Amino acid sequence: MPARIPSWAWVSGLTAGAVAVVVVLAVQADQGPHPLATAAHPRTSASAGAHPSAAPPKHTAPPAVPASSGTGRRIVYSLGQKRVWLVDASDKPTRTFPVWPGTVSPNPGAYAISQRVAATTGSDGVHIEHITYFAGKSGVFIAFSNAVDGSSPPPAASGTKTGGIRTAKADGAALWAFASKGTRVVVVR
Repeated sequence: MPARIPSWAWVSGLTAGAVAVVVVLAVQADQGPHPLATAAHPRTSASAGAHPSAAPPKHTAPPAVPASSGTGRRIVYSLGQKRVWLVDASDKPTRTFPVWPGTVSPNPGAYAISQRVAATTGSDGVHIEHITYFAGKSGVFIAFSNAVDGSSPPPAASGTKTGGIRTAKADGAALWAFASKGTRVVVVR
C-alpha cells in the first residue's frame, strides 16, 4: 500500500502555489497600464448660477525632434528643453522624455555611446542603473542613467560636479534597450 501524504504537506504545497501565482500576477499588473485618479467635481445646477465648467485638458503632441539634430538612428539630447528623443533609422521618434541634467553639460555636437554599465552608485550616493556614457567635460564623465528606486535626483551640492543625466526608470530602461555601444548621440542647444 502506498504511503499517504499528510494533510499539512498538501496545504503547504497549495499555499506555496497560490503565493507564486499571486506574485506572478502582481508583477504582470505592475508592468501594465496604470489608471489615473481624477478628482470628482461637484456639479452645480443652472438655476444656482453655475459657471461654465473648464474644458478637459488637451493632450498635446510631444515636442518635435530638433531639426538641427541630423538624420538617421540616434539619441537626441536638447540642453535647453532638458529632453531626450530616441529616433529610429527612418527619422521617426520612438520615444521622448524629460531628463534631469547634472551640473556639467556636454557641448553641443555629435558623440557615440562609448561604454555601458548595468548598475553602480552615482557620485551623489544614489544606486543607479542603465548607465550609458557618451561624453566627458572638465574631467567629468557624462552619461544617461536612472535611479534604481525611480526617484529624481536631489539638487547637487554647491560646487559639486556631476555628469549624470537622470531619466525616469521606464525611460532609462527604454534608452538602455535602444543605445548599444557606438549609438550616435546628438546634443543640441
